[in-house]
Amino acid sequence: MLKVFLQRLPVFIVTTMMTLGLTQALAANDNLKIPNLGASSTSLYSEEYERKLGNLWLKVFRAQAPILDDPLLYDYIENLIFQLVLHSDLRDRQLQLVVVDNPTINAFAVPGGIVGVHNGLVHQAQTEDELAAVLTHEIAHLSQRHFSRQREQAQSQNSLTIAGLMAAIALAATAGSDAGLAAMTATQAVAQDSRLRYSRANESEADRIGLRTLVSAGRDPHAAADMHERMLAAHRLYSTNRLPEFLRTHPLSEKRVADMRNRARSERRVIRPKSFDFQLMQARVRHQLAKTPRAAIDLFTEQTRKGGTEAAAGWYGLALAQLDANEPIKARSALEQAMKPDPKNIAFLIANASIDTALGRHQTALQQLKRRLDLSPGNHPLTMAYADALWQAGMPHIAAQVLKNQSKRKPEDPGVWYRLAEVQGLAGDIIGLHQSRAEYFILVGALDAAQNQLSYALKLVNNNFTQSATINERLRDVMDIREELENS
Repeated sequence: MLKVFLQRLPVFIVTTMMTLGLTQALAANDNLKIPNLGASSTSLYSEEYERKLGNLWLKVFRAQAPILDDPLLYDYIENLIFQLVLHSDLRDRQLQLVVVDNPTINAFAVPGGIVGVHNGLVHQAQTEDELAAVLTHEIAHLSQRHFSRQREQAQSQNSLTIAGLMAAIALAATAGSDAGLAAMTATQAVAQDSRLRYSRANESEADRIGLRTLVSAGRDPHAAADMHERMLAAHRLYSTNRLPEFLRTHPLSEKRVADMRNRARSERRVIRPKSFDFQLMQARVRHQLAKTPRAAIDLFTEQTRKGGTEAAAGWYGLALAQLDANEPIKARSALEQAMKPDPKNIAFLIANASIDTALGRHQTALQQLKRRLDLSPGNHPLTMAYADALWQAGMPHIAAQVLKNQSKRKPEDPGVWYRLAEVQGLAGDIIGLHQSRAEYFILVGALDAAQNQLSYALKLVNNNFTQSATINERLRDVMDIREELENS
C-alpha cells in the first residue's frame, strides 16, 4: 500500500462510526500515517478553507484505506447523494464521494464536501431508504458545518486527542471495526466532558436535520430508526465490550434510537417497492465481499429461489460470480433471467459486454456499449466499461483517447488516471504514461512517486517546449501540495 510520509495536516473529521463488530479486526497497522491537527481556530473556518482541508485529507486517506474502484456502484451512490442534497440545507454542493472496500457499516463526512461510504453499508441496509437515512445524516453534518463549530468549541483541547480519533477512523476503514473502536475508546476516554456533550449535540442535530431532509425527499422517515434498531440488536448480540454512550463519537444507544423513533412518529410512514437499482448494487457488493467466486455462486443460487426483483438481483449476482469463475456461458444464462424486470438497465448492458469480452466477441461488446454511450455521452460507468472493452480488444490508442476525455470530466477519479496510464503504455505513449501515473499518485497522496513520474516524463520530451512547460508546471503543483501539507 502506498505510504504518505507527511506528518502535519490540519483536519478534523465528523464521522458516523456505526460498526456491527461482526468481523474480526486486524492488528494495528504500523504503516498507518495519520496527520496531526493544526492550531485551533477562534472562528468558523471559511468554506473555501474547509474544501482545501478536505482535499488534502482525501489524498492521505486514499493512500491508506482500501478504496473500491467500481464505477457502477460509485455512480449509484453519487446519484443518490445528489438527489438527497437537493432537499437539504447544504449550500456548497460540490461533493466528492469515496467508497471504501470494507464490510462494516460505516459512513463519514469530512469538511470540504467529502462523503465516504463503506460498501458494507450497502450490504447491510435492507432498503434504499435506510441507505438514504445514513447519507442524509452525513449531509447534515456538512450543512451544519459541525467541523468548524466543534473546532471552535474545542480550541483549547489537546490536538493529540483529535489525532487519536482520526487514527481510529482510518484504522476502522483499513483494519475493521473492533480495532478502530478500541482506539476510539482510548482516545475519547481522555477527552474533556464538555467536548463529549458537544459531540452528542452534533449527532442529535444531524439526526433531526437528516430526518427533515429524508422526509422532504419523499423517503420513509422511519428508515433511520429501523436500521439503528437492527444495529443495536446486533451490537448486543456480538459485541464483547459494550461501551458507555459517552465514549462513542456517534452513540449507538437506546436513547438515540428512541429519539429517532419519536421524531419519525410525527411523519407518515412511506411504503414503497424496493428499488431494483438498490438491489442490483447490493448484489454487486455481496459479490465483492464474498471470499471466493464459489462462495458467491452458492450465495446467489440461494437468492434466485426467492420471488420478484430479489430473485432477479440474485440472478445478476450469480452472473457476476460465474463470470468471475470463468464460466461465461453460465453467466449469460443467469443474466438473461436477471434482465426480465428491466432489460435496458445499464448494469445488465455492462455485464453483457463483459461476458462477450470473456467469450472473445470483442466487436459485439464494443458495439452495444458504443450505441448506449451515444445516447448517454459521458456516462461514467458506461465510459469506463467501453474503455475497458477497447483495452481488452487490443485497441489501446482508442481507449486512451476515451479516457483522456473522461479525465476532463472526472479529474479527481484515481481509477480514470490508473486506466489511462495503462493503455497509454500499451499504445507506446510513454510520456503520457508517466504523466497519467503522476496524476494518479497525486490523488492517492504519493507525492514522491508523482514527482518521480513527472521527472521521467521531463527527460523524454527533448525539445518540445510546450510539453516541457506543462510538466514543469505540474512539478511545481506537487511541490505546492507538499508545502501545504507540511506547513498547515
